Amino acid sequence: MTSSCYYLPQNNEIELFCYAAELQLPVLIKGPTGCGKTRFVEHMGEKLNRPVYTVACHDDLTAADLIGRHLINSEGTYWQDGPLTRAVREGGICYLDEVVEARKDTTVVLHPLADYRRVLPLDRTGETIQAHKNFMLVVSYNPGYQNLLKGMKPSTRQRFISLQFNYPEEQQETEIIMAETGIDSKTARHLVRLGKEIRRLKDHDLQEMVSTRLLVYAALLIEKGFPKRDACVHCLAESLTDDAETFQSLVQLINLHFLSGKEQAA
Repeated sequence: MTSSCYYLPQNNEIELFCYAAELQLPVLIKGPTGCGKTRFVEHMGEKLNRPVYTVACHDDLTAADLIGRHLINSEGTYWQDGPLTRAVREGGICYLDEVVEARKDTTVVLHPLADYRRVLPLDRTGETIQAHKNFMLVVSYNPGYQNLLKGMKPSTRQRFISLQFNYPEEQQETEIIMAETGIDSKTARHLVRLGKEIRRLKDHDLQEMVSTRLLVYAALLIEKGFPKRDACVHCLAESLTDDAETFQSLVQLINLHFLSGKEQAA
């Protein structure tokens, strides 16, 4: 099946994911914010012709949000499957984005699905569901956010095969931005080089580095006619920090690319 969800491979991740799908193995994807983890899973869902059930994990996510719950309507009480249960029954990819943000008692429900059993017990209905042959469990997290309180338990982590994602190399990232936005190659190269320079900053209080996603946003604005320098300020500097000193440092770096002769010289 030809995928309409654009994705440019960085390594052997497509091949590995296809093998994992065939062998019914769960997959863990590690990587910084905005590096393409979710896009990759969506692309693979199209490639494998499987629906993707995406869950954005957070502190208040409960097991019932994943599995399902009893609801009430005019006819009485009925059971409604959650996204994990639907994927298990129907044969889809259940993708838990930023899984370490979920409560530990929530992620424990994944254990019997992430080993040889491939079953989902529903305590509230007394049902044990054997996973469909096309069911696949995929989780992701950003290692930069991990700490003692929000780390993945070893007993959970060792149930997955793992993929490490990072921001693309310069040529790959340029191609991605051009494909996503239609922007010219010269401007795309400048955005990528600006992004790389920001990522090299070590002496500033940046919790996150500039993502490929943010570079795409800036390129979209520029392609529509928004001033290049202002697009970078609002998509990069403003989005990366609230600290006035750090903000000014980023603006100065942006000015070097888009208010000097540096852009014209490239």
